[in-house]
Amino acid sequence: MLPLAGSVHAANGGLPESVRIAAVARNATSGKTLFSGSSALVVEQRWLETELGKLGVKLEWVPVTTNSVAAQVNEAFANKSIDFAQYGDLPSVIANASGLRTQLVVPGGSLNNTYLVVPANSTAQSIKDLKGKKIALHRGRPWEYPFSRLLAANGMRLSDVKILNLNPQAGAAAVATGGADAFFTLSDAFLLEDKQVGKIIWSSKKPPHDWKMRAELWGDSGFLKKYPQLAQLVATAYVRVHQNASVDSGKEAFIRHETESGQLESVVRRELADDHAQWKARWAPLFSPALRSHYAAVAGYAKESRLINKAVAVDELFAPQFVEQALTQLKLQNFWTP
Repeated sequence: MLPLAGSVHAANGGLPESVRIAAVARNATSGKTLFSGSSALVVEQRWLETELGKLGVKLEWVPVTTNSVAAQVNEAFANKSIDFAQYGDLPSVIANASGLRTQLVVPGGSLNNTYLVVPANSTAQSIKDLKGKKIALHRGRPWEYPFSRLLAANGMRLSDVKILNLNPQAGAAAVATGGADAFFTLSDAFLLEDKQVGKIIWSSKKPPHDWKMRAELWGDSGFLKKYPQLAQLVATAYVRVHQNASVDSGKEAFIRHETESGQLESVVRRELADDHAQWKARWAPLFSPALRSHYAAVAGYAKESRLINKAVAVDELFAPQFVEQALTQLKLQNFWTP
């Protein structure tokens, strides 16, 4: 369950009793709830927990499920029951268009590949072969934008296919049973291949980074303004683990974390294999021109596809000052290049 709305304030100079961060969590084989991505690394390192503790502030992790991350996080931001969340680009744009005020605090850390899967007996070899066909896609999730890019690159639009708005579990079932002609998803595509009920005919491993799914650290704008000291600690904690993860030994540690949290090691390794994106670059927490262009394009797509009714001021989505300070503090100004 999500915590009750509103922060309870501690007696130490008006700071909140806790800092609450939402992140995707899975029930591990051990029975414990374990987080994924860079949040798992922050949990393990315990640096943030220690630094907040020095100020009399607790660190509270709020688990969200993979099937409804966007809805859970946006609802939690709306009722003020979280201060930060690691989640996708498109849901964040949708949230801000609806009146919420959140900002991107630490980019990078997750450039998940996207995959187009068809039934094992399908003759389709590309998205062009699926014109007029039924494609399972969870609308409003961060992999919808890469799907739109794939369509556009092949001279197609959403209206050229029949979208079945299904969550990942339902989408997988639909393509496995023949209820859908294709399924656009993340690394769960490999599970369908392993079961011999689906086959991957396209992935984002070759096209630009812009075709991958981005899930990054966002913060409540009001919290960032009211408690910049705490926001800085959170940002610095994430930049620290980004640097640790970006080295070669960090890759194996990341794979271990993902496996411990319930992912199959073979799936994680296949997701990372043969990718044009350099491992170090995936973790770059930089507000680069490419990042800004990406969010402008996502916002434009959301408006064009009527996922939002009004335009979003893209420049207002960014709070780069925290990463800039973290890079200076950690002497990492030249570690990543835009």
